[in-house]
Amino acid sequence: MFDKNISYISPDYLYKYDTPINTEAILQTRQERQTKLFELPNQKYYEAIQTIADIQSDFFDFSSAVIKVGCPDELSPEQKERFHNSLQTFCPWKKGPFELFGVTIDAEWRSDWKWQRILPHISSLKNRKVADIGCHNGYFMFRMAVQQPELVIGFEPYTKHFWNFQLIQNIVKQKMLAFELLGVEHIHYYPQFFDTIFCLGILYHHTDPIGLLRKMREALAPKGEIIIDCQGIPGNLPVALTPQKRYAQARGIWFLPTQSCLENWIGRAGFSDINCFFAAPLSVEEQRRTTWANIDSLSEFLHPHDLSLTVEGYPAPWRYYAIARK
Repeated sequence: MFDKNISYISPDYLYKYDTPINTEAILQTRQERQTKLFELPNQKYYEAIQTIADIQSDFFDFSSAVIKVGCPDELSPEQKERFHNSLQTFCPWKKGPFELFGVTIDAEWRSDWKWQRILPHISSLKNRKVADIGCHNGYFMFRMAVQQPELVIGFEPYTKHFWNFQLIQNIVKQKMLAFELLGVEHIHYYPQFFDTIFCLGILYHHTDPIGLLRKMREALAPKGEIIIDCQGIPGNLPVALTPQKRYAQARGIWFLPTQSCLENWIGRAGFSDINCFFAAPLSVEEQRRTTWANIDSLSEFLHPHDLSLTVEGYPAPWRYYAIARK
């Protein structure tokens, strides 16, 4: 099913629109990054996909919290074993939940909770061009597909997540979904292209959050909207925490804003109609260790004697969700 010499990312959308997409830059970056898909550290993911290339189904349901694909009685015992082994290759599963041919994958994050909070506040995605920045294994992309968008492009530079997405996409074959091995820093390749941009769990991992917000604004079509989920800290002042090294045991955390600070970032990036519609501490019920993610999780990252602090002594994480328009 797979040939290392061909692209697994459909280029069709690049030639469909009159808008000034930087096709040359996208193709060049795509070519550079696709070579990593078959490098030794990723070989096990590629092989896991190959071993189940014969497994297909016409059944899928993206309309509820658990993304469902295939039915258990469609697989022979031998196929079930192969499929289960392939799924285990991708442990820990960080985003979910999924039910794939009867195998329930309870991921570390209850991504369905996030989607349920966001859904009432966004414009309908029907016939819209959508970006999912940091799409991971595509959980939100599949949930978006229910609304019949014209196109959803997932931006995700990590090759493991590409193969994890491909495992499901090979079965459900959603033509409106495209996965690009790009990061948020490449969003300017798509000037005034997207009607909706989802920036979920991204900003605090970057050294220039306002600069990224400006780039995303330029990628929005006129009157487009952006949905932002950002980890932050409690407080009334418009300030952000910069941890010395790690925050809740995580590297790569640069700025953790208060709600008012996040709102100021969004405003100073040029957005209007800013509405922070959710603000709450991150709970150990939403991010936790599971059978399919048998790793340290939020409960291990908080102070053992004071859950309002991280193990490093910083304020424990909050989540802020905001929507704004160009």
